[in-house]
Amino acid sequence: MNRRTLLRTAGVAATVGLSGCLEALQEHYQGSFQGLVPIEIHSEADRHFDLTLEAYVPGTNRQTYDESYTITANQSASPPHLEATEQNFRVVKYGREDDEETFRETTITPSTKFVNIRITNDDLILDVDRGRETEANATDPNATAPRTTGESGANETESIDGDGDPADTDTAD
Repeated sequence: MNRRTLLRTAGVAATVGLSGCLEALQEHYQGSFQGLVPIEIHSEADRHFDLTLEAYVPGTNRQTYDESYTITANQSASPPHLEATEQNFRVVKYGREDDEETFRETTITPSTKFVNIRITNDDLILDVDRGRETEANATDPNATAPRTTGESGANETESIDGDGDPADTDTAD
C-alpha cells in the first residue's frame, strides 16, 4: 500500500467518524437540542408512602419514564431527570392498602424548568415551574393553576384549593 492510498483511507475514515459529531452540532444550533427537567420529592408526612412516577408521549401512550420510590417521613429524594419534551407526567401515591391511591397529572413541555413533588399525610402536591409561569396542582387532579406572569419576570405560584379555585389568602380585619 502506498502513501497516497493510506492517506485517502485515513481521510475517509476521519470524515465518516466526524459526521455524527457534525449532525449533533447542527441539531444543537438549529434548536432541536432537548433539555432536562430536574425532579425533587419532599415528604412532609408522618409515615412512609410509595410513589410511582410515569411519563408518556401524548397520542401514542409510549412510556418514556418509569420510576418507583418509597419515601419515608421527612425524607427528600432526587429521581433521574425527565426529558424536556412534550409528554404527560403522572405521579401516583399509594396508601397503606394497595387500593388507596392519590394521583396527579400534568404536561411536561420544552419550557418546563423544574418539577417539585410534596407528600403530606392527606395529599399529593405537584408544583411545575415553567420558567416565568408556575403551575400548582394541589388537591384536584384535573385542576391547573391559572397561568400568571409577573412583570418582573419572577416565578409566581398560585395554590389551588379542593374546589379547583385559587385559594383565598386575604384575611378580613
